[in-house]
Amino acid sequence: MINLEDLDPQQRVAAQAPRGPVCILAGAGTGKTRTITYRIAHLIDQGFTDQRRVLALTFTTRAAGEMAQRLQRMGIGGVQALTFHAAALRQLRYFWPRLFGSLDWRPLESAFRPAMRAAQQVGLGTDTATVRDVLNEIEWAKSSLITPERYPEVASALRREIPGDPQTIAQAYRAYEDLKIQGSMVSLDFSDYLLYMAAAIENNRSVAEEFRHQYRTFIVDEYQDVTPLQQRVLDAWLGERDDLTVVGDANQTIYSFAGATPRYLLDFARTYPNATVVKLERDYRSTPQVVDLANKTISQARGRAAGTRLRLHGMRPPGPEPEFHGYDDEPTEAREVASAIATLLRRGVPAREIAILYRAGAQSPAFEQALTEAGIMYHVHGGRSFFQRPEIRRARERLTRVAQQMVEDEAYVGPRLHELVREVLAGEGLTSEPPEGQEMRAVWQSLSALATLAEEAGQKNPSLTLQGFLQELTDSQQASTVPAIDSVTLSTMHAAKGLEWDAVFLVGLSDSMLPISYAQKLGQEAIEEERRLFYVAITRARILLHCSWSLARKENGQKRHQRTRFLDGILPEVDVTSVPPRSVRPKRCRNCGRMLSTPQEKVVGRCSCCPSDADPGVFAALREWRSSVSREMNVPAYIVFTDATLVAISEAMPETLADLHDISGIGPVKIENYGEQILEVLSPFR
Repeated sequence: MINLEDLDPQQRVAAQAPRGPVCILAGAGTGKTRTITYRIAHLIDQGFTDQRRVLALTFTTRAAGEMAQRLQRMGIGGVQALTFHAAALRQLRYFWPRLFGSLDWRPLESAFRPAMRAAQQVGLGTDTATVRDVLNEIEWAKSSLITPERYPEVASALRREIPGDPQTIAQAYRAYEDLKIQGSMVSLDFSDYLLYMAAAIENNRSVAEEFRHQYRTFIVDEYQDVTPLQQRVLDAWLGERDDLTVVGDANQTIYSFAGATPRYLLDFARTYPNATVVKLERDYRSTPQVVDLANKTISQARGRAAGTRLRLHGMRPPGPEPEFHGYDDEPTEAREVASAIATLLRRGVPAREIAILYRAGAQSPAFEQALTEAGIMYHVHGGRSFFQRPEIRRARERLTRVAQQMVEDEAYVGPRLHELVREVLAGEGLTSEPPEGQEMRAVWQSLSALATLAEEAGQKNPSLTLQGFLQELTDSQQASTVPAIDSVTLSTMHAAKGLEWDAVFLVGLSDSMLPISYAQKLGQEAIEEERRLFYVAITRARILLHCSWSLARKENGQKRHQRTRFLDGILPEVDVTSVPPRSVRPKRCRNCGRMLSTPQEKVVGRCSCCPSDADPGVFAALREWRSSVSREMNVPAYIVFTDATLVAISEAMPETLADLHDISGIGPVKIENYGEQILEVLSPFR
């Protein structure tokens, strides 16, 4: 017997709703998965359905697995919890012989290759970014039930961001479909699973009858994200029946670019006039303070989805108010965020409960670098770190070849280094203006970020060569490969959907990035989707929320940006936090008084011309200790301490933890983790 007393009143109404059409409007953190599983259990417990007749549909395998596990813990097995594509593929494998006889088929292992050949046939570029943009358009068109013949008209009307004219993309679309058929063998991509299965049920009565006899009760999670193709399959599965429960929130629709639309959720009560509609508005995830900001943000939304907005009520104990900070430039913002994270770590917040979320992947390198310099472990969720991206790997290979051909007295050093880097990266696609196409623009943003890193590095170190810059990139890359068992999460806002953390840092909240500039070109509907993305990002935080933006991309750069418009009317104007940039923090050699220029000199506190007075045995002992610690933690040695910091320790010979704190490169986190060990290593040499 299922105990529905475990649910709150709103959840209980949804779980106990009679068999038939039910629409559950569930806000962030309101326990929708819990409610769904209890509804399934209740229907089975009351004899309204059999577990073998239930098909629960989700959008990720993780969500499907979680639902299946919850049902199993409740003693209910046999329920099929699958993604749309997995369900269609399973059915297609079963029905294929009956439908197509001897025609052979196979899942398409990679759609990239036929997409590349199709792009080549119609005269489009075959570089990775262009091909991915073409493939994205094909996938969007198929998900939206748009044929190659209709594509030019629809794409033009919607002002799709594409790597070519609509007619050429349509030709590539046709060629792609043709290339998947080789003699008596047809290869099916993800969209084909749904298209073929929908057609099979629509056109074959025996297939439809057998399927509908097997599955009679349907549950659809994240219903605001269904595409026209997924809805077509769902309609085919249902037939004339209405035993359907959907769960969603139109104000969390953030995947329209991939074909998702909330209209089926918004029209549910019209499609099923006898539907039961229940709202879940008790947020068990976030504090009232976080929930209040989320409510205020979405309350300013416009459009049809806004009419269904939910008024969330934070059920957690009260917490701190969200913080808002503006900074002069992005590097300063990144360093201050890293410093705030270090403070949380000292207070005992686990690194795995902290996340930095940004609008676009190209924003990550500044924060990856700041975390690395602070000695804080991190991992990039839902994608590669900046240094692992294909375009960055190719760019570094090209830069390495150039560096190997250069002589020592090459003119392009320090402040002029970025000129050389930009010239080299032009061969990889770095143009003066960003190109059309989502993937091509993402590549351009990555290359632009790499060039900016070169410019900033050259400004900090006037003698920095291309070879030295490449070594700095290698050091940063090694730091980003530390184990992600207990590390800070970096993620785009899109990839963070469905996840949550105790502390969330929403960064780069400038009006050129959120809403992203391309959305501003498309108009109000696209801007409203950006507002919903901000709302989703806010609701990822359980307790601590830190929002920040910067006025310039690089240190001492022109302050062309302003904070996101989505805070207008919610937050008064916030003064830019006054933080001196590194480039104006003077340090002189403690021996000769010369201005220090390189990061290594600043850490040690003396210029490279002045000899060290440290005992070589001290430095050797510290390196041996560092090696043992790095092996134990399974991290690169310099994550523990850099050579420059070890030199500084060996020269200063600190006697107390307070003395350690005075050494550049050693902050509270390092002292807490290693302070006593360092003093113990030094004790025999006093």
